Amino acid sequence: MRQFTSFVIKETKHILRDKRTMLLLFGMPLVLMLLFGFAIRTDVRNVRTVIVMASADHATQTVVERLSQSEYFTIVKTVTTPKEAELFIRSQKADMAVVFGQNFASKKSGIQLVVDGADPNMAQQWSNYAAQVIANPQHSIVNVRMLYNPQMKSAYNFVPAIMGMLLMLVCAMMTSISIVREKEKGTMEVLLVSPSKPLMIIVAKVIPYLVLAFVILFIILLMSRFVLDVPLAGSLSWIFIISTVYILLALSLGLLVSNIAKTQLVALLICAMVLLMPIVMLSGMLFPVESMPKILQWVSAIVPTRYYISAMRKLMIMGVGIEQVFSELIVLTAMFVALLSLALLTFKRRLE
Repeated sequence: MRQFTSFVIKETKHILRDKRTMLLLFGMPLVLMLLFGFAIRTDVRNVRTVIVMASADHATQTVVERLSQSEYFTIVKTVTTPKEAELFIRSQKADMAVVFGQNFASKKSGIQLVVDGADPNMAQQWSNYAAQVIANPQHSIVNVRMLYNPQMKSAYNFVPAIMGMLLMLVCAMMTSISIVREKEKGTMEVLLVSPSKPLMIIVAKVIPYLVLAFVILFIILLMSRFVLDVPLAGSLSWIFIISTVYILLALSLGLLVSNIAKTQLVALLICAMVLLMPIVMLSGMLFPVESMPKILQWVSAIVPTRYYISAMRKLMIMGVGIEQVFSELIVLTAMFVALLSLALLTFKRRLE
């Protein structure tokens, strides 16, 4: 036990002495949380809108007033022809145009929305919001009751995703690089031929990253609650339990990568290709899995972060019980057992 503790202290001191590693471990969560919480937003706000109307009758003015009083739209110009409105959109001075027909006052119909479709997702949102605000005499979305996220804040969606991405990258990438670094320096051979058991050495190197992962998780939860105002509606105990399984899974993946890679560069490239790209593209972090082609949905089924993000969104935002996230917990546990078994089977007691 004394040897094990000595190895843990040695590895902890090594991590703390490396300023670049510490900056990466604690700087990246802060920067990503602030970026995704405040800078990167997918909610609709201040859409620059051009009004096209041939006559300023009472009915038309009423609809324009609804749009201008809405927090979603900002009226930038009023013109008389659709071509003028298209010029504003082409010159990037407006995002959308609302075109009123000449008989709008008598028929209460005949409204066309001309939208900048360069970003199809945002264009669809702008169109939906405009149609709903125009149809609603109370200047709000018609007959829609938003559960769990009434303010439509992007942070509600991004915070669980950032948790999944950061914990996987920190645990898997840093663990694999740490072990491979020992191989490059030649110290791993010395450690393996020492009286200590190889498994104890590996576990001792993993423990500091396990503790750091929980510190990062705690920082993210604090920032999400008190900086980004994202609720923690579910049980904190289950959030930490599922996070523990996920962290152990990530550490096991890091051990597996360290068994394959012979240099730090190779370990970094493997983590970038096998972890970063699938996490960002296929986990549901940015794009809904249900909207992907079937073949990519099948590929995303082997991405652990997909299940962790799903579980955290349900626990943190929806406040559900363990029954609703039990399937995600089972999948993550099975993946952890499989990866750990594979990492132990491929572990070489003697280096080539």
